[in-house]
Amino acid sequence: MHVLIWFLFFLYGAMLLFIFLYSSVQFYLALKHYFKKSNDQVPELTSFPKVTVQLPIYNEKYVVERLIRAVAKLDYPTDQLEIQVLDDSTDETIDLINDIVQQFRNEGNNIVVVRRENRTGFKAGALAHGLTRCEGKFVAIFDADFIPKSDFLLKTLPYFQDKNIGLVQTRWEHINKNYNWLTQLQAFGLDAHFSVEQDGRNSQGHFINFNGTAGVWRKETIEDAGGWQSDTLTEDLDLSYRAQLKGWKFKYLKDQGTPAELPAAMNALKTQQYRWTKGGAECAVKNLPPVLRQKELPWSTKVHASFHLLNTLVFVCILLTGVLSLPMLLIKGNFEQYDFIFEVASIFTISLFFLAFFYWVSSRDQAGSKPLSFIQYLIRFPFFMSVYMGLSLHNAIAVLEGYLGRKTSFVRTPKFNLVEEGDSWKGNKYLRKNVNPLTYWEILLSGYFIVSIAIGFQYNDLGLLPFHLMLGGGFLMVAVFSFRHRSGRV
Repeated sequence: MHVLIWFLFFLYGAMLLFIFLYSSVQFYLALKHYFKKSNDQVPELTSFPKVTVQLPIYNEKYVVERLIRAVAKLDYPTDQLEIQVLDDSTDETIDLINDIVQQFRNEGNNIVVVRRENRTGFKAGALAHGLTRCEGKFVAIFDADFIPKSDFLLKTLPYFQDKNIGLVQTRWEHINKNYNWLTQLQAFGLDAHFSVEQDGRNSQGHFINFNGTAGVWRKETIEDAGGWQSDTLTEDLDLSYRAQLKGWKFKYLKDQGTPAELPAAMNALKTQQYRWTKGGAECAVKNLPPVLRQKELPWSTKVHASFHLLNTLVFVCILLTGVLSLPMLLIKGNFEQYDFIFEVASIFTISLFFLAFFYWVSSRDQAGSKPLSFIQYLIRFPFFMSVYMGLSLHNAIAVLEGYLGRKTSFVRTPKFNLVEEGDSWKGNKYLRKNVNPLTYWEILLSGYFIVSIAIGFQYNDLGLLPFHLMLGGGFLMVAVFSFRHRSGRV
């Protein structure tokens, strides 16, 4: 029995330690960002180099016209701009693209449709195929749910006057941020990534990542780094690390936003989260060893890169600490000789305060929108944490699949064209109507943590009550809305 208890202590402690170290790095980034003095000098565009805009498309009937129209309105000399619609579609999106592209060609735009015989390599394959025939020295990329501003190229290209810059990445904005509670929470989390993580790492000279869209690459950088590769589900993160390991510098523009649409349905969010978390784990396996072996990199960059690449491991740690919290509660209530261990472990609760500060700094720094009041933040933060804890089973499995090398297809996130509050995704042909079997396990886990709450009251030990409330509520919300959102009900 005692051997089992010590094994559980070791596993539980290891998970808590990683969460603590990860949250400490986030806390450090937040501190640096909070006290940062902005001294960026915005360069002027002195020439108009040839630019190719790539639009990777796969069955996007609801948003593809919106995207192409926005790109066609980019403020840039027509003779120096090429637009590639990289169309892998298999449905009526093909006809929509043909019509809108022909319209803009008739108006004098240099816009072409590039199609392949198959979807080999998915998005990475489409980008690589388009790169072989692109005319531009620089390559801008936009996913189907983005609506670039007309001055996008004028704001990003000047930074390439520095010959060492290989990528310029802009911040994501959210056109449907207030559509429902799910889009509000996603915006809350993504804003922290863009305002604190990307800006924080970039300003200190550490590695950052291309976010897959709303950025501009120097074509030479892509080729020098080995090109687009499809052996991970996050080809953007993979290429980012290979390029920076080659010595290329990236520039993140915190003050230049590019509007995009957030997934408003739980199952669409799960699809996106699966791809991001599994792809992140695959990139960690592929790129972390070269990062650690790179002798020229300072140790601080290696530390930040390590936690950047391993950040999806947090979902595994959340799930395991949650499941193990009930055995810990029972051990504490029945084996007094281990009380000292629980006293030592209590120091890890500071992780929550580190993360709270991280998201608070982001919240007060929301560019282009009114920051949350402190009261609003006190409501939003635990709600956000609860829902993302509820996604931990789904995401932890994706992460483990990534670490173990289990390959799966690239499943793109369904798009909706939701802008106004009254817009509906009912009848959306791309939204999967069946529910993932993991949803039933999410319901069971919700019950598990409700039982844990009851046992905490029975033992008169409420130290884990907030944790169990967030876990139980999070898993229940994720499961309930996985069912509810199938039919288009908000």
